[in-house]
Amino acid sequence: MSDILILALIFAGSILASFAATVLLEKKFIPYLMRIKMGQKILEIGPRWHKNKEGTPTMGGIFFIGGIIVSLVLFASVSIVKTGDLKTLCVLGFMLANGAIGFADDYVKFVKKRNKGLSAPQKLVFQFAAAILFLAAMRACGGITSTALPLPFSDSSVELGIFYWILAVLFIAFTVNSTNLTDGIDGLCGSVTLVISVFFAVVLFKFAIPDPSASTARLTLVGGLIGGLVGFLFYNVHPARIFMGDTGSLFIGGAVTGLAFLVDEPLIIAIAGFIYFVESFSVVLQVLSFKLTGKRIFKMSPIHHHFELCGWSENRIVVVFTAVTALLCAASFWGVG
Repeated sequence: MSDILILALIFAGSILASFAATVLLEKKFIPYLMRIKMGQKILEIGPRWHKNKEGTPTMGGIFFIGGIIVSLVLFASVSIVKTGDLKTLCVLGFMLANGAIGFADDYVKFVKKRNKGLSAPQKLVFQFAAAILFLAAMRACGGITSTALPLPFSDSSVELGIFYWILAVLFIAFTVNSTNLTDGIDGLCGSVTLVISVFFAVVLFKFAIPDPSASTARLTLVGGLIGGLVGFLFYNVHPARIFMGDTGSLFIGGAVTGLAFLVDEPLIIAIAGFIYFVESFSVVLQVLSFKLTGKRIFKMSPIHHHFELCGWSENRIVVVFTAVTALLCAASFWGVG
């Protein structure tokens, strides 16, 4: 049996294991979360009909994080020990660090009963710290070998020197917060990220052809992410029976940015994950426009709420945004060197 076929079987196994673990955890604990009233509080700033969602259990990101860990233990632990794949461990650590920040935010909201959770400065300090530690760890284990930034769709790069690290920290924090803003309607963040995860799986298979054994842990990590998201969407598509909370959305932000650095194409996430950035920039533009002119560009931001107020159903928004992401991911494949 060829090494690539074995790798494909391991990848498929990681998807199935993560999916099964996520669904089983959800089935067992969603009723418990409902009993203890660990439900989402809907703020007045959103569309008024979202009030119907109040009380839906949240912090569901814990379940697909658990599914990913199960798949890694089953299919990648031996490989990591044998190959010493520290880069994958760095990415996993960064994912978990962001998930922990999100968990702290959710904990303050739903256990301490403070609706807004951690303050924006508190979250940014933690996110910057996580980004700095991630970059330092990647540099130490050879995951980042220079301060030249590769440009997608070309063999060129731009030497940034010390500014590479500053811009990388800002870019990471912005991307992570963009995934958080995308998690505003049922199934949106999970569906968009699922497509992006498949994109990274294809890229990693492309890189695996010369040396399949070195890619086992990386593809298991992505396979676990795919399986976990499919399992989560089983309960999160409209009408959602659980929300991922900041625990899940910040973990996802860590995942997509970490994977972009893992394939040595940090900027590719700005193309494949364009929807994340549209969500963020819609908020920035809305705030700037209102402060400078007193007028709003969108009916509501982030932009998915604008489309809701234009009469689009949640399912339609999810389908369109996910389709756009799929097209951009297909284009992005040719931009990875």
